[in-house]
Amino acid sequence: MSEKQQSSELTLIAGNTTFEGKIKTEGSIRVDGKFVGDINAKANAAIGLTGSIEGTISARNITVAGKISGTVTAAEKLVLESKSIMHGDIRAAKLVV
Repeated sequence: MSEKQQSSELTLIAGNTTFEGKIKTEGSIRVDGKFVGDINAKANAAIGLTGSIEGTISARNITVAGKISGTVTAAEKLVLESKSIMHGDIRAAKLVV
C-alpha cells in the first residue's frame, strides 16, 4: 500500500458510541463519541464537538472541538477550537487557539 493510500484511511467513532481500549492507525481518526484509552494515528486526528477523550492521543495534526482529559502530542500542529475543553498535558510543534 502506498503512503498516500494509507494516509487517506479514516477511522470514525460516531456520536452516541463509547469505546474503551487502544487504537493504532496508519491513517486518520475522527472521534464524535466517547473514547477512553490511547489513540496513536500516523496522520491526523479530529475530535468533533460531541467528542470526548479520556486518555492519550498522538497524531501528526490534531484538531479539537470537543473535550479531552489527558495527554495530547501533536508532531506538527494542535488546533484548539473555541468550544474545546482541554485538561492535561500538551506537546505540539505549533499551537493554534
